[in-house]
Amino acid sequence: QVQLVESGGGSMQAGGSLRLSCAHSERPISKYMGWFRQAPGKERELVAAIRWSLGTTSYADSVKGRFTISRDSTNTVYLQMNSLKPEDTAVYYCAAGSSESHPDYWGQGTQVTVSS
Repeated sequence: QVQLVESGGGSMQAGGSLRLSCAHSERPISKYMGWFRQAPGKERELVAAIRWSLGTTSYADSVKGRFTISRDSTNTVYLQMNSLKPEDTAVYYCAAGSSESHPDYWGQGTQVTVSS
């Protein structure tokens, strides 16, 4: 059973930066890894994804130019979040699987709070 272990998150003022990390427990790693977020009263949405073997990435329009997803050889995926806005406040979930938009595995979630 794949486990995704997240770290990072916390509270930050608008304009600041945070980095999230997620370690994938199994080899071979899933085809896609990504980050979703869910704000109170809203549906969970895909924020960024990476196709592991190719390193190709995709982003939600709301975070393009501010967030960067990356990976390294330790089976860890990162989400660097810059120029944070209050509307980025949400629980962020790491995800992995054979589909970018419908992952098979989820992390436990980590809270990101951005104050104005």
